[in-house]
Amino acid sequence: MFSLNHSTKYIYHSIKSSGIFALVFLMSIIGQTSAQSNWPDKPITIVVPFAAGGTTDIISRAIGQKLGENLKQTVIIDNKVGAGGTVGAAFVAKAPNDGYTLFMSTIAHSIAPSLFVKLSYEFTKDLDPIGMAAITPNVLVINKSLPVNTVAELITYIKNNPGKVNYGSAGKGSTEHLSGELFRTMTGIDIIHVPYKGGAPMMTDLIGGQIQIAIETSPSAEPHIKAGEVKALAVTTLNRSNAYPGLPTLNESGVKGYNMSTWFALMAPHGTPSDIQQRLSQELSKVLKDPAILKRYQDQGVSAVDMKPAELAVFIQSETNKWAKVIKEAGIKAE
Repeated sequence: MFSLNHSTKYIYHSIKSSGIFALVFLMSIIGQTSAQSNWPDKPITIVVPFAAGGTTDIISRAIGQKLGENLKQTVIIDNKVGAGGTVGAAFVAKAPNDGYTLFMSTIAHSIAPSLFVKLSYEFTKDLDPIGMAAITPNVLVINKSLPVNTVAELITYIKNNPGKVNYGSAGKGSTEHLSGELFRTMTGIDIIHVPYKGGAPMMTDLIGGQIQIAIETSPSAEPHIKAGEVKALAVTTLNRSNAYPGLPTLNESGVKGYNMSTWFALMAPHGTPSDIQQRLSQELSKVLKDPAILKRYQDQGVSAVDMKPAELAVFIQSETNKWAKVIKEAGIKAE
């Protein structure tokens, strides 16, 4: 009868164990491939780093609804607010990269690396770009009790009341924050920054008079402007907005060279399977061609820009570099 000595038994068991390991490894790959091919087979979450009711939330819900319809799956909006949008970004950066957790990033996330001393994630490394969701101008809005009707009158009023006028933002490092800081440094006025956890609560306090000024994104400001709850004085882009044809730009109003747009981009945790990223990019492109989305964007002064992942990655890096220079030159620090 054939028998094994000690060395032969060791080799036999090693080969057997290796075979089992290889089989398990192969089965895990097959399982992952199968899971990817079935994607999405459960709800997808888009993490929004600002409060419900703000511009990022408005755009995310519009995109999420259409994306869910196209993918035949539920898309959940999860608002994880705080620290100028970095709380939500940090959460997604550490989330499973399986295509079920996505992130709606904004210009604030290209600003944050230069504004905050230390972040628990690297924006351009820990999150992969899927596609641009929207670009919009900001609008300079004021509490309607202020006795001014133009940008020039506002600047004069603030200079006559130094340190007594507050401007709000959706948080430290948010687009409203940097818009306000640019306005302050370019005009030499003395205004106080008041950060909130999102655009919606900030607008509530602007209407109520707790703050006097905000340079808010168009979708968040638009309903309040139309309702006459706030006064709109100017837009932040070099060209006038189709949504507010009667409003001058800040550049036209004497703040020469002022130019700022807010962007929103869908992203996923780094390492999300390439086929899932490609599918998401394709589906987002379809959403941005949907007549209902285009009409909604047009009404709110938002532009749909179909920017593919590679192009978006270059754009985000350029924005990160641009704001690093602006923040350094202006001496802006997180409070």
